[in-house]
Amino acid sequence: MLTAFARAFKTPDLRKKLLFTLGIIVIYRIGTHIPIPGVDYRAVQVCIDQASTNQGLFGLVNMFSGGALLQITIFALGIMPYITASIILQLLTVVIPRLEALKKEGQAGTAKITQYTRYLTVALAILQGTGLVATARSGSLFPNCQVAGQIVPDRSIFTTIVMVITMTAGTATVMWLGELITDRGIGNGMSILMFISIAATFPSALWAIKQQGTLADGWIEFGTVIAVGLVVIGLVVFVEQAQRRIPVQYAKRMIGRRSYGGTSTYIPLKVNQAGIIPVIFASSLLYIPALIAQFSGGTAGWKTWIEKNLAEPSAPTHMVLYFFLIIFFAFFYVAISFNPEEVADNMKKYGGFIPGIRAGRPTAEYLSYVLNRITWPGSLYLGLIALVPTMALAGFGADQNFPFGGTSILIIVGVGLETVKQIESQLQQRNYEGFLR
Repeated sequence: MLTAFARAFKTPDLRKKLLFTLGIIVIYRIGTHIPIPGVDYRAVQVCIDQASTNQGLFGLVNMFSGGALLQITIFALGIMPYITASIILQLLTVVIPRLEALKKEGQAGTAKITQYTRYLTVALAILQGTGLVATARSGSLFPNCQVAGQIVPDRSIFTTIVMVITMTAGTATVMWLGELITDRGIGNGMSILMFISIAATFPSALWAIKQQGTLADGWIEFGTVIAVGLVVIGLVVFVEQAQRRIPVQYAKRMIGRRSYGGTSTYIPLKVNQAGIIPVIFASSLLYIPALIAQFSGGTAGWKTWIEKNLAEPSAPTHMVLYFFLIIFFAFFYVAISFNPEEVADNMKKYGGFIPGIRAGRPTAEYLSYVLNRITWPGSLYLGLIALVPTMALAGFGADQNFPFGGTSILIIVGVGLETVKQIESQLQQRNYEGFLR
């Protein structure tokens, strides 16, 4: 693997792409440490030092922003508005015929949908930026910090507008940097930035476990967590690579004097067909009642119950709901992202068939049957991985956003595998041996 890296850097055009990607990553990380105007940076640092490892409602967004959210920097919102906009457009494509028609138009339609995604990203950034500023002004961003109300000293309308505009511009800049990586660098730019944001939390999370440990000055806990993390990564890689290959045979066709077709191929159906989307959906849905309870005043019974059972990740009610929501959204997302009838029609159009299955409706029913069968283990796998930090690492001082479990490990492994495969394909085009043997 190291030899392949050396060969990649020896290739001029590939080396240029890698260095360009690294340069964009450096710019992105610098932006995550520049505070926005109107924020008392010292008060923010005091509250961050006093905050516990569990960052509550904003932990997921803070993880996606590489820790920039709680520091209220220009890249505080990170890539999250773009992710949300992409998911919304993908769901609307199934519902709105116009978007579905654009999707079928090829590259031109995809470019139009991408433009809509950018507009929606800016709109969501304005909405989320306003919510973050309001939360910081009220002191709810750090509930247990004594100087939380001093984070935004000037509460005038002009200062608030400047803060929202700055964070919205930061989100637009992050989106632009991601597209630059996609066009001129290596891998998918948005995925790379998401990968870097999560990986940036690794050192602090691991060192916090070492400091909180009691065995051999914390080194026993530190080593155990590293070992557990490597095992989890291995299991995630194994499942992410697992797929059910459905054989497809294409009949021979005579066009003029030439014979076409007669080849054999397969349809790869991944065990985890839905990817990370069900975990994000389930987390977002569980955050809604907790967010309502946090901003509501008083000590009503329903608020106390929500804070005790839904806002606390280690609560049994939260864990059970989280698990079943992930299963539900896994089936939901697979149902809207993979259309067996469309696949069957395309196969029939080009003379393809599954051996032993008639073309047309029987093929669609067979694909739907297989997809439902493999979605069950995929959804259970997602639910268990998402609960790993709570169930297995709670004894080491970890929280639900610990790097070696849950959402973070799924994203890191997925993005890492895709990026390595892309570099490998470019190496193989130049007759070099790739990373994966």
